[in-house]
Amino acid sequence: MSNEMTYENAVKRLEEIVNMLEKNEVTLDESMKLFEEGTKLSSFCNEKLTNAKQKITEISKD
Repeated sequence: MSNEMTYENAVKRLEEIVNMLEKNEVTLDESMKLFEEGTKLSSFCNEKLTNAKQKITEISKD
């Protein structure tokens, strides 16, 4: 994952991956690579959301 990756870019790429996999136009090997990339992007997005929730909680306490 690039340090320049944003949440919005990751979500956009996840949508692209889902569309490619749903069309069944990629080989099994390509599907596995896309799935792996999607899993990493999903974890990245989840971490961003968790961090945002924590910041909001901290701000709300003040």
